[in-house]
Amino acid sequence: MSQRGLEALLRPQSIAVIGASEKPNRAGSRMMSNLLSGGFAGPVLPVTPSRRSVQGVLAYPSVADLPLVPDLAIICTHPKRNIALLNELGELGCRAVIILSAPASQTTELKQTCQHYNIRLLGPNSLGLLAPWQGLNASFSPVPVLKGKLAFISQSAAVSNTILDWAQQRETGFSYFIALGSSADIDIDDMLDFLARDSKTSAILLYLEHIHDARRFMSAARSASRNKPILVVKSGRTQRTQLLVGETPSLDIAYDAAIQRAGLLRVQDTHEMFSAVETLTFMKPLRGERLAIMSNGAAPAAMALDELFRRRGKIAGLSDDSSAALAAVLPDDFVINNPLDLRDDATVDRYIATLNILLDSHDHDALLIMHSPGAIAPGKETAARIIAAIAQHPRSRWLTIFTNWSGEYSSQEARRLFGEAGIPTYRTPEGAVTAFMHMVEFRRNQKQLAETPALSEGLTANRQQAHHCIDSALRRQHTVLDTYEVEPVLEAYGLNILPTWIAHSADDAVTIAETLGYPVALKLRSPDIAHKSDVQGVMLYLRDKQEVAISAAAIIDRVTQNFPDAQIDGLIVQSMANRAGAQELR
Repeated sequence: MSQRGLEALLRPQSIAVIGASEKPNRAGSRMMSNLLSGGFAGPVLPVTPSRRSVQGVLAYPSVADLPLVPDLAIICTHPKRNIALLNELGELGCRAVIILSAPASQTTELKQTCQHYNIRLLGPNSLGLLAPWQGLNASFSPVPVLKGKLAFISQSAAVSNTILDWAQQRETGFSYFIALGSSADIDIDDMLDFLARDSKTSAILLYLEHIHDARRFMSAARSASRNKPILVVKSGRTQRTQLLVGETPSLDIAYDAAIQRAGLLRVQDTHEMFSAVETLTFMKPLRGERLAIMSNGAAPAAMALDELFRRRGKIAGLSDDSSAALAAVLPDDFVINNPLDLRDDATVDRYIATLNILLDSHDHDALLIMHSPGAIAPGKETAARIIAAIAQHPRSRWLTIFTNWSGEYSSQEARRLFGEAGIPTYRTPEGAVTAFMHMVEFRRNQKQLAETPALSEGLTANRQQAHHCIDSALRRQHTVLDTYEVEPVLEAYGLNILPTWIAHSADDAVTIAETLGYPVALKLRSPDIAHKSDVQGVMLYLRDKQEVAISAAAIIDRVTQNFPDAQIDGLIVQSMANRAGAQELR
């Protein structure tokens, strides 16, 4: 992952805006306004042939007339001018460019032009980037962004705008906010390599729709996640949604496994994403997985416990010393257990006395403090006293503490106080436990990241046989192995698959099916048709010779009609597998 030119993009000393404008709602006008209002310290150079100045800044009629070579150029003109402008910028020596708009048909030419001049390209179709520590708002976003330690990288402009709006309301800051667009050049792996070394970034959030180069992504992700927590939201859990976002259909469990193996943490939806941003912003390293819960109501505590068990978390046990200390400060009829129900008549003093005992205890690694609205222990006053008690206790420096202040009207101020104190706080019991399990899963993934992959003991490994099969296929220029071709490779490692037979006609298929026994599956063999589903080339659970004969003839007929030039190498016949409890792989 080359870092060439990324300094010019992400830490520019000068910026040219090609197509700068005074007209409202024009891209060149919005970009100029954002750059000038963001506090960028370097020169901003508007380029337009129609005006002497733009928004009070001296303008230049063309790229060739610029008084200096800008580190970064932002192209805001009609897409038909992109290539010509790239050539002009390349001749000038510009090192980085953001292209706001370009048709898909132009992508290859844009990439080739940038490679010719060694220009790094963000986009095309990028919302832009924000770097608050540098006062840089090179984006369409009118929303001001605060300085922070969280970096955000997105492949979706819509999600980027949503996160920006949410961050403004929650006063969450960022070190970098980067919208990749179509990623003709700069991709996620480039950004991960850069941000892993950035001193202003302590955590990274990714929104992914697809991965262009899996090997480069895994390498960059594994390297970056050793230094900083990385959280991933990956859309497209089903093949239909994958098609919606323009991704080649694939197995989502493969993404799950890759993300986990790289030491990253995946969250499932937008709600979890917002919750996880707050978790990352305030997260301390988790020393263990045992959770203690205290609440002023049994029902909210039960909801938290249900969510903890659903996510396979661990509830802490209370030692005899802790139980005795709690019994001394709580009423006689209290049941001392975890979760600890302080009851709905809990006073602020009861909260603080219980909290101090739990802070003294070493029975747990994390503490969830819950509160439901009530008149006896008002939300804001209780929160303020708890914040003060935590600040005064020495163990709070390493113990993971987070809160759930339920409700809206009476709890908003309390949650604001927790946020200002750097204590993560959540609106619901389930949201709080989900955040804790994000930390647990991240800790588990980090431990797995440190492990060295190895073959299981007793697993056969005939590498010579596997290499022979692969080399043989490569000599024939076969880069995709058919089912029967991959069978000896899997067998070389002791993995069994169903016996596979090749039929060259419908009659052959019937004969083989009669030998195998029913039910059977038929699959098309054609090097010219990558996705058999395009011609309904897979037929399952065929239960007699008539079904086999009709299905075989129908597959061949569909290929002849829809892909008349496609090569047909026959049909694969297999027994149907018992799929109960099994996982399908491709």
